[in-house]
Amino acid sequence: MNAKPVYLDYNATTPLDPEVIAAMRPYLEEHFGNPSSSHCYGARPRRAVQEARGQVAGLLNCAPDEVIFTSGGTESNNHALKSVAAGAGKGGHIITSAIEHPAVTEVCGWLARRGFEITELPVDEHGLVSVADVGAALRPETVLVSIMHANNEVGTAQPIAEFAAVARPKGVLLHTDAAQSAGKIPVDVEALGVDLLSLAGHKLYAPKGIGALYARRGVALEKFMHGAGQERGLRAGTENVLEIVGLGKACEIARRDLVRHAAHMRDMRDALESGLRARVAGMRVNGHLDRRLPNTLSAGFRGADAQDLLHAIGDRVAASAGAACHSGGVEISHVLRAMHVPLEWARGTLRLSTGRMTTRNDIEQAIDAIAAACSRIAG
Repeated sequence: MNAKPVYLDYNATTPLDPEVIAAMRPYLEEHFGNPSSSHCYGARPRRAVQEARGQVAGLLNCAPDEVIFTSGGTESNNHALKSVAAGAGKGGHIITSAIEHPAVTEVCGWLARRGFEITELPVDEHGLVSVADVGAALRPETVLVSIMHANNEVGTAQPIAEFAAVARPKGVLLHTDAAQSAGKIPVDVEALGVDLLSLAGHKLYAPKGIGALYARRGVALEKFMHGAGQERGLRAGTENVLEIVGLGKACEIARRDLVRHAAHMRDMRDALESGLRARVAGMRVNGHLDRRLPNTLSAGFRGADAQDLLHAIGDRVAASAGAACHSGGVEISHVLRAMHVPLEWARGTLRLSTGRMTTRNDIEQAIDAIAAACSRIAG
């Protein structure tokens, strides 16, 4: 047995890639200068920030000046949505989906209380938003469509380029939260046709507390932080050089090794899925079987309770639940509710996500642990 629990929660966060740690180390130990300083101590950090901006741009296929460093995906989403809303004035119409991350839904709720009208589009049983629904929801007063690239719970990837094809001819901006997709599937802003895109470093084998917002040239952004002139005057404050370097290196690795890493994660995910199907009766996979992230398995175990499963698994596997127990009963995640996953499976859903470091031995141990837990609960 492994000394540590098998980690199958890469969609929650990732460990730092060793190459990322190596790239960051000089800025932890030696190059401490402020990038805004004109002397030699500031020159090296300033060049490092510029290089990292180019590395992020390389992953996204955009210009470096279209990349704004942030504290993570949540800030990037906030900056994107609030900027578009500010440009619209006192009100407007925003289209989003029923399965977005709270970093989008909470902002939409905040904007709704300030006069904006929000249309929340449904998804089908696979978690897909209909392109026809996006087109039908567009109005003259629509200012933004914000739909995530790939879902963090079930892994379903949305047809973002098709959304762009119906929204952009009408002058409507398109934003996508790509926190979960970057490094797993291609995230090319030109191919996607997006105007705004959010990244989160800690989903990409970079540190927590760093992210980026892509904003197409010509898209007006409001200042997110007022102060000095960092990040084109949009986000004041001395740059987080250490973590910016880490994000840049992580993006370089993601671009360089995307095909190899995606194939490995898919192999591990598929082995886990087939092994569990062979050992556990009544397992259901939530999400689209073809249009999903290569590392994500949302598995529902009929008649079980997710929290009981995690308790029975104990310290053998680290995973996430798709439902939570409260005094009033079981609360199903908003994603599974929106997909109309039957309660008998939804309440027993686990999110299992593989990563670059996942091994065949990890998968075998996870299958044994989860199958034993299901058997124990059934008994």
